[in-house]
Amino acid sequence: MDSANTKPTTQCHMVAMPYPGRGHINPLMNLCKILASKNKDILITFVVTEEWLGFIGSDPKPDNIRFASIPNVIPSELVRAADITSFFEAVLTKLEAPFVQLLDRLELPVTVIIHDTMLFWVVGVGNRRNIPVASFWPMSASMSTISDKGEAKEHVKDLPHDGKNQDISQRILEACSWVTKAQYFLCTSTYELESKTIDVLKAENSFPVYAMGPAIPYFVLGENTNNSDHNYLNWLECQPRSSVLYMSMGSFLSVSSAQMDEIATGLRDSGVRFLWVARDETHRLKEICGHMGLVVPWCDQLRVLSHSSIGGFWSHCGWSSTREGMLCGLPFLTFPIGYDQILNGKLIVEDWKIGWRVKEDVGVEKLVTRAEISGLVQKFMDLEIDEVKKIRTRASEVQQICKRAIAEEGSSETSINAFIKDLSKCHGY
Repeated sequence: MDSANTKPTTQCHMVAMPYPGRGHINPLMNLCKILASKNKDILITFVVTEEWLGFIGSDPKPDNIRFASIPNVIPSELVRAADITSFFEAVLTKLEAPFVQLLDRLELPVTVIIHDTMLFWVVGVGNRRNIPVASFWPMSASMSTISDKGEAKEHVKDLPHDGKNQDISQRILEACSWVTKAQYFLCTSTYELESKTIDVLKAENSFPVYAMGPAIPYFVLGENTNNSDHNYLNWLECQPRSSVLYMSMGSFLSVSSAQMDEIATGLRDSGVRFLWVARDETHRLKEICGHMGLVVPWCDQLRVLSHSSIGGFWSHCGWSSTREGMLCGLPFLTFPIGYDQILNGKLIVEDWKIGWRVKEDVGVEKLVTRAEISGLVQKFMDLEIDEVKKIRTRASEVQQICKRAIAEEGSSETSINAFIKDLSKCHGY
């Protein structure tokens, strides 16, 4: 239900405007839940399209977060995977007018607008109305240097090379160029893991930069929940410690059917236990993979990754999945498909040294064979190999870095508190 016109008694009113996609909505909502928990005088109006309100409107949230909806940019946003370029362009051109109309309907003055950096038009809206704007970056801090010279341009060139993706790449550059006109920059990174990049961002910009931490629902881990309706969790309970490879290829980019067949066959030949989230292909892949594991269309990923039976994470290297895997102390098999996933895969393998590559040449139309996959998976899940022990030790070290950052007085917690304090000091709520 759209409750934007309910007039509360509060001092700080934040309006959150995410890009309408799972990998953007989830981290912004998670950050909003953390902000709302810090101070009951903070009210957050979380703006989503009507379709996304249907998806998440009944999800649990604090009382001081409310939803407001605006019309969909296209009849069904679930078709975005079929034509990501047209969907992206629609989001950048069709959401501004209904968002402005929604602001006009709000009875409570807005203290700050927190917006997904991709929705660069929000900066102009805020500046015209004298409302401070906080640009929320849902990717790695390293990826945010895409708007700078030199190395960042190389990241753009690493994206898959066809005309459509080049259009998106230019739009991403345009969005990043607007960041300098915002009043705050919020990145979903742990400072200790990207300290050099974050220090550069702070030094080169006049606005404050906050490393807000992983922006994943770590606050629900350890809660008692009824798992009886999740057969995959019951199955995990029966598996030996660190014996299961968890696999996810993300929510909207996909690989060829031939490559999926090679992955499934290689997985079967490896003899390794697995839990594979495969969306629409579960039936076909089940027939290929054999009986050493499960293929499911969906799971509670963070709860699965934190389960003691999971020993590794085959990932497309989306930033949300990367942050979740790191917080759970898992080593990665990286299989990036496109966009920021390519840089994330580099960070995992080369910078943090917590993963191995499945595919060396990302974007090149060359199949990774079943034999390559079988051998790699077998080695990766063999806990007795020295090389494997080393990468697992490093993954545990990264986990401790993440945990310390989100603990009381940690770097992420300190940044979140500083953002709230700076809002209060500068805008007098």
